[in-house]
This record gives sequence, C-alpha cells and structure tokens, in this order.
Amino acid sequence: MATEAATSVATVPARATQLLRVMGLAFGVAVGIGSVIGAGILRSPGDIAAQLPNPWLFIAVWIIGGAYALLGANSMAELGTMLPESGGQYVYARHALGPYAGFVVGWSDWTSTCGSVAAISIVIAESVGALVPPLASHIAAVAAAIVLLVMLVLWRGARESDRTQQLTSLVKSLALLTLVGACFIVGARYPIASVPAQPIPVRGALVAAFVVALQGVIYSYDGWTGVIYFSEEVRDPGRQIPRALFGSLLSVMAIYLLINVAFIYVLPMSAMASSSMVAATAATSVFGAYGDRIVRAIVVLALPSAVTANLLIASRVAFSMGRDGLATRAAARVSDTGTPTVSLLLSTACTLLFVMTGTFDTVIALLAFLFVASYAISFTSVFVLRRREPDAPRPYRAWGYPWTTALVLAGSVAFLVASLVSDTRNSVIALALVAASYPVYRLVRRTP
Repeated sequence: MATEAATSVATVPARATQLLRVMGLAFGVAVGIGSVIGAGILRSPGDIAAQLPNPWLFIAVWIIGGAYALLGANSMAELGTMLPESGGQYVYARHALGPYAGFVVGWSDWTSTCGSVAAISIVIAESVGALVPPLASHIAAVAAAIVLLVMLVLWRGARESDRTQQLTSLVKSLALLTLVGACFIVGARYPIASVPAQPIPVRGALVAAFVVALQGVIYSYDGWTGVIYFSEEVRDPGRQIPRALFGSLLSVMAIYLLINVAFIYVLPMSAMASSSMVAATAATSVFGAYGDRIVRAIVVLALPSAVTANLLIASRVAFSMGRDGLATRAAARVSDTGTPTVSLLLSTACTLLFVMTGTFDTVIALLAFLFVASYAISFTSVFVLRRREPDAPRPYRAWGYPWTTALVLAGSVAFLVASLVSDTRNSVIALALVAASYPVYRLVRRTP
C-alpha cells in the first residue's frame, strides 16, 4: 500500500506537492468550529423539540449527540496521528481498506462538501437579500460572489487561510454568544403567542422519537473531523490533532448547549416545536419586530466561517486523491504559499455548479448516507490497522479501545439502519451509486 502511494506521488514533481506545515492548535480548533456550526443550530432545535417536547429530554439528546462525537474524535485522533496526511477520512479508507474504498469515500466526501458550501452560501445570500432588498432577486449571484471571494482569500496561501479561518470562527462564536446573552439579559419582552403543548411520547414512541431527534443532533454536530483534513499542515500533529479535535468539539458542545438553554429560557417548548427557525422566533421574543433582521445579521456574520472551512476541506480531499492518482494528478499541485491551487479551483467550480443549478439539496440528501458510512469505515479502519500494523507509531492511542471504538461504530451502524428506514429512497440510490462507481474507478486507475 505504501509503495503504491509513493509511486503515484512520484509522478508529480515533489516540489509541487508539498503542503506547508504552518498551522497550529488555534487553526485546528477554528476549522472544527467553522465546519460544524452552520445553519443547522438555528433551524434544527424546532424539529428536535417537536420530537421531545420536554426541556430535560431536549437538552439530554444534545448532550448524548455531543458524547457520540467525542467518542468518534477519540478514535479519529488515533488515525490522524498515525497517518498524518492531509485529506481526511479518504486517507484512512485507502490505507486500511484499499484504493477502491478510498475512491468511494473521497469522491462522496468531496462532492457532499462542495454541496455543503453551496447550501451555506445560499443561506447567507438569502439573509443578505432580506437585509438589502435590491439583492433579494439575485440570490444565486450573491452566493456565487461569496464563494469566489472566499476562494480568492484562500488562494493567497496557507498562512492567510489560517488567519481567515481563525477570524471568521471567532466572529461566528461572538455573534452566537451575543444572541445567547441577549436572551438571558433582556428575556422574553415580547411573548410569543402560545400554542397547544404536545404530549411527551411514552414507551416505544419515546424511543422512536429519541432516535429521530438524535439523527438531527448528529447532523448538527457533523464536521467535527475538521482538523484531520490538514494533518500534514499542522505543526506537531501527534499532539495538536487530538487537542484540536477535542478542543473544537468541547467548544461546539458548550455553544450548542448555551444556545438551546437560551431558547428554552425565552420560549415555551410548544413554540419551539412549531417554529421552522427557532433562532428567529427567539429573537422576535427578545427584540420584537427587529428580531428577524437581527437573526439575518447573525447569519451573515456567523456562516462565512463554514464556507471557508468547507472549501478548505474540499480542496484537501481533491489534493490528496490527485496525489494518489484517484483524481486528476494536476489536483496535487501546490503553490509556493502552500495552496493546492488546482484542487481549490476544482472545488470552487463544483460549488458554483451546485449554486447555479440548485441541485445541492439533492446531492447532499443522496450522499448523506455515504457521509455517515465514511465514519463507520474510519472506525472500522482503527480495528483493521491495530491488527495489521500493531507496531506502527501511534502518538495518540484511542482511550478505552476496543470498547469505545466498538461503541461509536455500533452507533454509526445504527444510524445507517435508521437512515435506511427513514429515507429508504435516497439511501438505496446512494448504495446504487457506489456499485456504479466501480467501472469509473477502474477507468481512473488506467488513466495515465
């Protein structure tokens, strides 16, 4: 496996494929926060409150979802320090299970991440349109401009990308915490009209409701793997990768819990359950008629960090696959300032295609199953590599192995089964795409 990878890398001049090891712990935490916290935390609390209309159950499911992510980080940190290559879960799947597994994980990861950048950009553009009415009829153009602006900033180099990610993630955190502070300090000055309270489900219905709610929470935490996509760019990856994974996740958990407690403080559970955008409903309770505009401003301030993080991640996946010959080899080219220029251009082009065609929702829905399956493959890789390469250096070893890794793997499999049941059509199509990808993989492997 190592010989095969080395051979593919050697086809591109070494000088052109060297990323710069210039990023530190602050970047790792920032990119984790940036890739996790998106529009989901502003919308999903309503869906979760509809399933669990009880404050204690509502908060409990957010804590359990965070615990699942922490267990996942425990295992992913071992892989990230054992295989410190940029590219994320693609790297682990290829190394542990072979190039075809890597091909499937890499392409689904790259495509869905580009789709996520498009979706986030559209959300920002919609808020810009609400704040600046003349732009409301040009949402796609505004979203495209946002993507291009971020791409131009990232093009300047790894150090500029590092600073931009830290700044945008800081602005995001401050914007969200400002909303939290307003909820607690000002309170519900404009009470929301009450709606009939939903009964709390019992027995089997409670279990089913908890599972559905947990799906929404896990999706809201998705992206916690952020730093592993930059493993060969992080200084001292053996120490910084685990610290960044746990640091970003604990920060996100704290922010999520504060936000949700703030929502509960100003809104009855029934009002949350009937709201499609709980953040806007909470802001209306605090600020009255100005609430919607305030939330729109928070979106414009908070979500650019998610665009930055996900576009950076997509470029690293394409870079790593190009270096290994599973995508165009030109994607492995790196500028003197540490930017994988071709892979950044390809990722931007894919994102703009999604923005202009409006197909990103379909792509994300189709690939959501494979996105979660990638986690299961990564956790499986921990077991495979522990058995196959027991003496390989592991600067960080997963705490509680094998039980903690088995637990998070079982959780991932259960999540996939629930997805098959709740979204059978898209899950089956995703599996069919995997089967259809094999001839494409063989063609790519034959292409010089």
